[in-house]
Amino acid sequence: MPTRKASAIWEKGLKDGKGSFKGESGTVNGSYSFGSRFENAAGSNPEELLAAAEAACFSMALALGLEKNGTPAEKVETSAACTVEKVGDGFKITTMSLIVNATVPGIDDAKFQQIAQGTKDGCPVSQALKGNVAITLTAKLG
Repeated sequence: MPTRKASAIWEKGLKDGKGSFKGESGTVNGSYSFGSRFENAAGSNPEELLAAAEAACFSMALALGLEKNGTPAEKVETSAACTVEKVGDGFKITTMSLIVNATVPGIDDAKFQQIAQGTKDGCPVSQALKGNVAITLTAKLG
């Protein structure tokens, strides 16, 4: 299996500094600052990237779980919200909230919920967060 790479550069101090990041593929890149991470300034931040990773991983893993169940999805759409909070003297990512809407012919809600909950615990990004970040899930058939 491949190892994926990314890099980041930070210049100057915390509040007056700025940074940039890029993935090896060249399709993921952006800039960030104290303001874009801890306030509402323009730019990206690590939490946005982590939320995107969780949403993408969960969607793909849920599609696999539904396919293995014999009820392949027509569409899986996941949004993720990653929260960073001040904890003690520092900051901590405390929660990852997932909302998934899926179009899945031939499945009842109980089975869908079972597969979605299993995916929340089993997808690779969730496993990386497990025990450190509270992950919540709202799953809806549509």
